[in-house]
This record gives sequence, C-alpha cells and structure tokens, in this order.
Amino acid sequence: MRPDRRKSRWGYDLIGLITFVIMAFPVYWLLVSAFRPNHEIRSYDQSLWPTSITFDNFVRATETRFFWTAIQSSLIICITSVLGAMIIGTIAAFAIGRFNFTGRKAFMMVLIVVQLLPPTAMLIPIYVQLNALGALNEYWGVIVVYLVSVLPFTTWMIRGFVINVPKELEESAMVDGCTRMGAFWRVILPLLAPGLAAASIFALITAWNEYLFAYILMQDNDKYTLNVWLMNFTTDRGTDYGGLMAGSVMIAIPVVIFFMIVQKKMATGLTSGAVKG
Repeated sequence: MRPDRRKSRWGYDLIGLITFVIMAFPVYWLLVSAFRPNHEIRSYDQSLWPTSITFDNFVRATETRFFWTAIQSSLIICITSVLGAMIIGTIAAFAIGRFNFTGRKAFMMVLIVVQLLPPTAMLIPIYVQLNALGALNEYWGVIVVYLVSVLPFTTWMIRGFVINVPKELEESAMVDGCTRMGAFWRVILPLLAPGLAAASIFALITAWNEYLFAYILMQDNDKYTLNVWLMNFTTDRGTDYGGLMAGSVMIAIPVVIFFMIVQKKMATGLTSGAVKG
C-alpha cells in the first residue's frame, strides 16, 4: 500500500472512531448513570465511571406507579401495530412488485411523500378524526396511528425484496399445482425473510420509541406507554435522574433483544434489498 493511501486510510479510520465515540457516549452515560446513586449523579464532580454501584434505581423504577400497566400498554400497541404493518405491508409490496396497474408509480410516490410529513403537522387532524370515531383513550386508536405511520416505509422496503425474487419460481410453483396465493406463502414469503426482519426492526423501533401520539391520544394513566410513563420521574420537587435512567435502560432492553434475534437476517436484508429496483 502506498504511503499516501495508508495515510488516507488512517484518516478515515480516525474519523470513524471519533464518530463512534460521539454516538456511543450518550448510551454509555445512560448505562453508567442508571447504576449511580442519586447523590453522585447530582454531584458537580463527575467521573466516567461510578465510584459506587447500586441497583436501587432499578428497584425504585419498578415500584413507580403504573410501571406494569405501561409495559402492558406498550406490548399491546407495539406488537399489534408491527404485526399489522408486516402483514399489510407484505401483501401491498407483493402487489406493487408483481402487478402492473393504473396509478402504480403514483402510488409509490405517495408512499415516499407521506414519510416526509412531520408527525406534528398531522396531530390535530388525527386527534379530531379519532375523537369523532370514539377512539381517544383506546388502544385501537393508537394502534391504527402507529400502523399507518410505519406502513409506507415497510411497504417500500419489502417491495425491494419482492422484485428481486425471480418470477420463474412463482410460476414453477403454480405449474406444480399451487394457486397464486399458495405460491406466495410457500415460495415467495420464505425468501422475503431478510426484508421482513429489516422492516420489522424499523417498525418496532418507531412504534416503541414514539411519545407524542401516545401522550395526546391516551388520557388515562393506566393506559400510557412506557415512554409516557417516564414522566413520573419528573415532579414539582425535581427530577429523579437515577430512576429515569434506570427506566430508560429497561425500556431499551426489549428492542435490543429483538435486534439481537433478527440481526443476521437484518444485515442481509439491508444490503440485498437495495441491489435492484
């Protein structure tokens, strides 16, 4: 390797390392603060490593009001919305990728444009519509909002995998006696596993981390999701930073576990789905 290329490579490596440290430091500080005593968190003399480790913050977080009901609400809303987005998005992506119909390109452009709209711009119209339908303070109202929020990108991502599956495989299955739907479930769907993994982790992160709609559309404390539940650590007497950090760590655990389960298929999906189409 020539000296100028070696220097260029070291420069890129240094930039990558600095970027990694900047991005990873907030996560590290969150974890460290979750195990610090409150008096150490509030101290002016901070260190990169806690002088003492405690689990009291986690105990206090689990004993905070509405913790278990918040877990229940988050699981119901997120699992239902993600499963709904995967089912509807996969069927829609298959239709877009396999069939030519009037307005196909316009529909695909609408999917992209919808993603550009900020959630705050749609908050009032959504609130008015759900109020007219009697969906305020109901799980299904928030589920519909989350499902619609992640559906355009999910459909667009899975479409990239559908068009990469050769039509000959589907036609061969139909020649052997499968219906079109049977060929889809038996042949096409297993080949879409990397795309489904990548789309599902995106949908889960979007739904699990959403705060605004859950706070506005839900009105009972026992129906708030975990992100809204974190407000319990901020009161008129101040903020319980230890409990807040511990609660944030516990909220992140389910997404991390799900990511670890699907990470291999997700890595494959993020690369193979962008090759064609």
